[in-house]
Amino acid sequence: MRVAVVCGAAVVAVGGAAPGVGAVGGPEAPLAYHGSVALAAGKADVRFAPHRPASGGAPGGKVTVRLRWSVPLADRQALPRGCVRAESRVLLCRVGGPDADGVGQRVGLRVRLRDAPSEVELELDTVHGAPSGRQRVLVLDTGDTYYF
Repeated sequence: MRVAVVCGAAVVAVGGAAPGVGAVGGPEAPLAYHGSVALAAGKADVRFAPHRPASGGAPGGKVTVRLRWSVPLADRQALPRGCVRAESRVLLCRVGGPDADGVGQRVGLRVRLRDAPSEVELELDTVHGAPSGRQRVLVLDTGDTYYF
């Protein structure tokens, strides 16, 4: 099995807040999402967890993660608890935020895409509960696993 690694995810601060870390009561570091995605025959297997540098903010809490796809999702989805469909191309998942070690709740889901595209772009970002870390990954319909 071939494995591809995707590097260079963009981290974006929200509302002009600096992505500073350190002082108690200071701004929190943006979340990043670490995980993988594989696409085969219109089905995308996604696994991810929110991550924050250990000194990047208070542990715990919940965050809402937006998974935006570049193509529409199939009409019927079997989503895990805490995940809902928000738009034709968007899922929202409410997950446990990073703990004291900087790692949040791990999420795994299989998403069915409409019309089995040959490639898809997945964008993950935070919409509630922490500063946003936006990441994008291009996934080809090869069955290969792409890490982000």
